[in-house]
Amino acid sequence: KELLIKKLETLLPEEQEKVIEFVDFLEFSRHVKERQLLPKDTAVSPLGNRLREIRAEIIASGEPLLTPEEADCEKAERRGGYQGN
Repeated sequence: KELLIKKLETLLPEEQEKVIEFVDFLEFSRHVKERQLLPKDTAVSPLGNRLREIRAEIIASGEPLLTPEEADCEKAERRGGYQGN
């Protein structure tokens, strides 16, 4: 722990922020892995787990998540402007 603190103190503030984001990612990943160990009736599908991992990667990168409205616009764009149900 002491070595980690010493190294952290040598980083620039923006680098320290990246370390915090990475730690957040690790914590989220651990949570996802713990959910995978739950009984089958409460477990998430492999696709659900992968989507959660992708979300954690986005959060760790510092990229803001899309709002539901932004996600709808993104889907419509990718569908050639189609806004079906």
